[in-house]
Amino acid sequence: MADQLSAQDWIDFGLKTLAKSGFTALKAEPLAKAMGVSRGSFYWHFADIGAFHTAVLERWREVATEQIIAGVEAARAKNKDEDPLSVLLRLTFGSKHVLEKAVRSWAANDARARAAVAAVDRRRLDYIEGLLKQAGRAEEFSRARAQILFWAFFGYALTDQPLSQERQRAVLGELLRIVAR
Repeated sequence: MADQLSAQDWIDFGLKTLAKSGFTALKAEPLAKAMGVSRGSFYWHFADIGAFHTAVLERWREVATEQIIAGVEAARAKNKDEDPLSVLLRLTFGSKHVLEKAVRSWAANDARARAAVAAVDRRRLDYIEGLLKQAGRAEEFSRARAQILFWAFFGYALTDQPLSQERQRAVLGELLRIVAR
């Protein structure tokens, strides 16, 4: 890698390292070595490892939540007839969740990561609940169904047994039917 790395380069590499090797690999020296630069490059961009960890967690929030919500909203703006919950399920259940597992493992061992996960979980639940309310569902219904969807997502995210695309489409269709009725 080039000597002129940006903070974003470090953060992106941190996310890849987190997904591949876990939170214990998020240290300046081994990251710098893997990137082919001096440790000084790291400290040029981050005051300390804690600042780097905060930046990595913020980027995870952006990638794993805000970009997905933006995708749902963009699809919604483009096609008013498309069910936003259906779009959300396609986006969230359509990818692997190695990073999700890694961040949650980190959260089990670190208060900063635990707080980031709690904030992301709250944002996700609030968004799903909001979609259900916008569809005309009552508040209690929306809250309960949002929780059900949230739990279903984690069952999917934490499993190592993927479904075929056809089976996954069928399961998501049924999940959407159960949650929306």
